[in-house]
Amino acid sequence: MVVRRRVLLAVAGAVVVVAALAALVAARTGTELAAARRLLDASVEDVGAADLREAGVHLHSSKAGLAGRLALRGRVPTVFQPHGWSFYAVTGATRRAAVVWERAGARWADRILCVSAGERARGSAARIRARWAVIPNGTDVEAIALPTERARAALRPRLGVGPGPLVVFVGRIDRAKGPDVLLDAWPAVTAAVPEARLMVVGEGPLLPALAARVPAGAGLAGHRDDPEAWLAAADVVAIPSRWEGMSLTMLDAMALGRPIVSADIPGAVDALAGGAGAVVPAEDPPALAAAIAERLLDPVAAAAEGRAARHRAETVFALRTALARTADLYRRVLADRRPGRPGG
Repeated sequence: MVVRRRVLLAVAGAVVVVAALAALVAARTGTELAAARRLLDASVEDVGAADLREAGVHLHSSKAGLAGRLALRGRVPTVFQPHGWSFYAVTGATRRAAVVWERAGARWADRILCVSAGERARGSAARIRARWAVIPNGTDVEAIALPTERARAALRPRLGVGPGPLVVFVGRIDRAKGPDVLLDAWPAVTAAVPEARLMVVGEGPLLPALAARVPAGAGLAGHRDDPEAWLAAADVVAIPSRWEGMSLTMLDAMALGRPIVSADIPGAVDALAGGAGAVVPAEDPPALAAAIAERLLDPVAAAAEGRAARHRAETVFALRTALARTADLYRRVLADRRPGRPGG
């Protein structure tokens, strides 16, 4: 089964079809190619274009990137956005095959759009030759009010969390996001801060395994419809990911002015520069625990980091800025394909 989502954006008199194909169960590539073709044809019909050559396509993540580029093979102006390279999710022969595909598929993208300089660097290190663009993810900081201490305290009863230092993880419970690394780190945190509490918010394939080994002082909240409230209530937000492009949870926590401890994943160093948070080696529970405990034990310094994080969210990672830069990229990609222009 394939979930299909499409958004049509009018840009400089043309249309860009933004396609995301997320496979919920394993499907053969041929089936997904056919689904991609139907999605793209329907999108063009919606806007009255004579054929796909009059539109551009923006493909998000590995499934859409694979199906869309194979279906179109460069016949349409195409932007591919990996949101974390697919080859980091696999090992051995499968990983080698994924790298080979990304190298080959790059020729069918007018731009490969990365959400962080680190994501682009990893692509280049894998010898993917592309016309690169880097536009960091954004957070809707204009719509996110900085919570007062009174408002944060009032959230605790609603969330079912008592007083005391609170660390929060929000994200999909899978290997990429690394909640298992955080659970491994937690006993060392409570050894330094016995009253600390950890809440893991989200669902995913690793949830049953985590439930079987939750350490003292930690809890699993499962799926929640109020992730922003959990982030706002946190004294520290933990981002223990093994890989991703740039964490949206991190950016939302920055907008809320929360202290953050992140693994060294693409985007983290850039986002948390200037004293806006801590970055520790990935898959290093002792380092993760030490950085979390340090902030719980010094709330004044942690609050200063939170203020710096909010400032960076406002000045560097505003959603309005990301959208404007993406629209400008669409204009340039479409203009390059017009007759008489390079690539036209």
